[in-house]
Amino acid sequence: MRIVFMGTPEFAVPSLEAILAAGHTVELVVTQPDRPKGRKKTLTPPPVKEAALLRGLPIAQPEKLRGSGTVQQIADLQPDLIVTAAYGQILPKAVLDVPRLGCINVHGSLLPRYRGGAPIQRAIINGETMTGVTIMYMAEGLDTGDMISAVQVPIDEDDTSGTLFAKLTEAGAKLLGETLPAIEAGTAGRTAQNHEEATYAPNLTRDDERIDWTRPARSVYNQVRGLSPMAGGFTIWNGEPFKVWGCRVVKRGSGTAQPGTVTAVADEGIVVQTGEEALLLTLIQPAGKKAMPASEWLKGARLEAGTRFGGDEA
Repeated sequence: MRIVFMGTPEFAVPSLEAILAAGHTVELVVTQPDRPKGRKKTLTPPPVKEAALLRGLPIAQPEKLRGSGTVQQIADLQPDLIVTAAYGQILPKAVLDVPRLGCINVHGSLLPRYRGGAPIQRAIINGETMTGVTIMYMAEGLDTGDMISAVQVPIDEDDTSGTLFAKLTEAGAKLLGETLPAIEAGTAGRTAQNHEEATYAPNLTRDDERIDWTRPARSVYNQVRGLSPMAGGFTIWNGEPFKVWGCRVVKRGSGTAQPGTVTAVADEGIVVQTGEEALLLTLIQPAGKKAMPASEWLKGARLEAGTRFGGDEA
């Protein structure tokens, strides 16, 4: 098949590779523009662009797909199929109508649950124990199209969004490779989604990163691992953001201490009371410093039992 591929992050790269490995021709790769990254704000290409450059594939990077010249470029190519994987923009009808075999999407959840831009992170944050990948025909709505195939992937107790991304990336590419022959032959099945069962996974915001110590320790633990290693959770200490990158639930703590109170400074980290049980903070990042084991930071930090985390930013 002659295919236009649309994707942006690392999650999408193996799907592009699966298409090429199956012998199909990628006529165009559409991805997001290069963005400033890191403290120095270095202009950095997205992973899909880097992969396309290595393979000598033509690339388009419209800031907004709708109304751009890329729409006409795709129409002129007349591809058999468009494949998207975490592209980051909704495809307009003018694009959806182009390929004779339709447009399909590799989505990191078991639809109709977790439609939207952050299904992997939200599944962990919400304490799910199972997720997966769904390949679906694209429609004008947000992840509302008919489903073609799916695979389940367990969420382990210690999975972060980083480790789960890796699992779903591999599972999605494998599923795509297995699904393409049926699409090419015109024998792929279509199963309508039950829209009444739909849940949504909107993109994460700064508010999603703020730790609410009144919640149970298990809930905060899920929040932190769902945000790691991309953003991490944060609280406030000495009027400045104090990031938490790693933690675990512990039984000890104080039944009378207010949530957010440091109840112990241990060799392995910082014990903080929550609304239910306590958390041991093991990997932290104080303002102006790099992420480090809490045990290392405690060697020079003035942090004592009774200190309160939380409050407002200065």
